[in-house]
Amino acid sequence: MSGIDPVRLTEAQLLKELETIHRTRHDTLLHGSADALATHNVRMAELEGEYLRRHPRRPVAAGRTREGARAREC
Repeated sequence: MSGIDPVRLTEAQLLKELETIHRTRHDTLLHGSADALATHNVRMAELEGEYLRRHPRRPVAAGRTREGARAREC
């Protein structure tokens, strides 16, 4: 594992880590080595998993559901 265990992060630290990893995703995909991308994938999954564990009932925007996407297409 790379970085601090997400369970040990404060809410502010977790959000900062998520912002950073999402911001760097595109460059890692386009220009990173296979190992860098694999590490990025693992860390992103860890951080996102912890966020979802902490916020199982987070609000979901209607437009981000299948039904909402279908409504946008019409």
